[in-house]
Amino acid sequence: MEEKYIASIDLGSSKFGLCVARVNGDDVQIVYYKETPSEGIRASLITNPMKASQRLQEAIREAEKELMIHILQVVVGMPRSEVAQVTASARIERSNPDEYISAEEVQSLKSIALETYPLPDPERQIMYGAVAQSFSVDDEIQLVENEVVGTLSNSLEGNFKVFIGSRRATTALDKIFNSLEIAVAKKYFLPDVVARTVLGDEEMAAGVALVDVGAGVSSVTIYHGGIMRYYAAVPFGGKAITNDIRTECSISEDLAENIKKRFGACMPGKLANLSEKVLQIRLTEPFKEVPVRYISEIIDCRSREIVEALLYYIQESGLQNSLRSGIVVTGGGSELANFIPLMKEMSGYDVRQGNPRFIYSATVGSRAYSSAATAAIGMVLAAKEDNLPDCVSVPEKPAVEEEEMVEVEVQVTNETPAATEETLFAPDSFPEEAPKPQEEPKHEMKQTKKIKVPKTKNSERTGILSIFWNTFENTALKIYDKANQE
Repeated sequence: MEEKYIASIDLGSSKFGLCVARVNGDDVQIVYYKETPSEGIRASLITNPMKASQRLQEAIREAEKELMIHILQVVVGMPRSEVAQVTASARIERSNPDEYISAEEVQSLKSIALETYPLPDPERQIMYGAVAQSFSVDDEIQLVENEVVGTLSNSLEGNFKVFIGSRRATTALDKIFNSLEIAVAKKYFLPDVVARTVLGDEEMAAGVALVDVGAGVSSVTIYHGGIMRYYAAVPFGGKAITNDIRTECSISEDLAENIKKRFGACMPGKLANLSEKVLQIRLTEPFKEVPVRYISEIIDCRSREIVEALLYYIQESGLQNSLRSGIVVTGGGSELANFIPLMKEMSGYDVRQGNPRFIYSATVGSRAYSSAATAAIGMVLAAKEDNLPDCVSVPEKPAVEEEEMVEVEVQVTNETPAATEETLFAPDSFPEEAPKPQEEPKHEMKQTKKIKVPKTKNSERTGILSIFWNTFENTALKIYDKANQE
């Protein structure tokens, strides 16, 4: 199978995650993943396309230079905030009920549901996608997609969960990549993409809530029976924690972010000896001293607010009693120390950290398997399943033309002493009082040898140029042969 490359970009509120993967059949190898501080994005919505475009261009050029490729198109994720979910249905009467229901008919039914659903405000809203919830045929109801394909029926009816987002957000997304002269191969609804990267089939079948704590958005996606049943998001996340530290300690945002990553933790009562440490911030005179425990108390308050909001939506879904696999937490915010124990304590569910499953290889280090990389990696895997075309072009290396060698005969003249007896001393090394031996007569010895030399490009030469070239070529061959003998 032909090898190709897929490039994905996760447009986050605090960082851009750029991933490039080499795909050969079912084999996926991550060859590049790097995070760059983002700009022009708030709560996953593009607020300043020009600033976002400038920062993104730097990240793309850096990746192209390192990999020696040219990125032609990418797959990107749509915003995760301000997303509404509604229920839509569609029904078709089959012209040939004696034929099996095919997967193409199911997809056609989904398209009809999307096309016929009346958007409340078409000028401001756009459909991000739809997820099939159940199907009905003549004699059965509440069938899932893999159960309805292959059945016989006069009609086919489906119920879908439709996700509606901001049209302005997708327009800004197109504006960014048009300015970069890079095509958008496909836009993905990230909650479903991330879930299929992190969760196993057994978890999705038994019932699980995937909590994704990003910088600007925190969301919860619930699966049951292997189907995405519910989605909700709140417009704050890890960046709100950074802003709290910045405000309380009167420091810059970058410094607050670094302190959060190195010393930040939830649940200050479980810090042990770390709570006794004091940070000295040497920006002013006198130095500012901030206890690590105080930093933890700031983080704990905002983290509890995020968890409470997400647990509220889990209750609102009506599926709180169906989460037999508990809660899986992913995203960059989930890497905060003690966040998983905090979620477990407040929810009462089994909670685990959600990292990308080991269904690919990587040559870029462990960061490609971190929670923060799930969106970028997930889009690559989804694009592979959708069989998207090659996203990059690799410049062809100029062919190095090998010189053709030809064998020629040359005559070499060597001047050697007539006597064959070896001398023990060089002539200049005799003592001054001793007479120097007379130089012995030398005889010319001519020898014909065959050597290989590069073939000249212009073999036919006439006139004065021919005389000049032949003289030059013979001289060059003698030098070439003499150098080989030495």
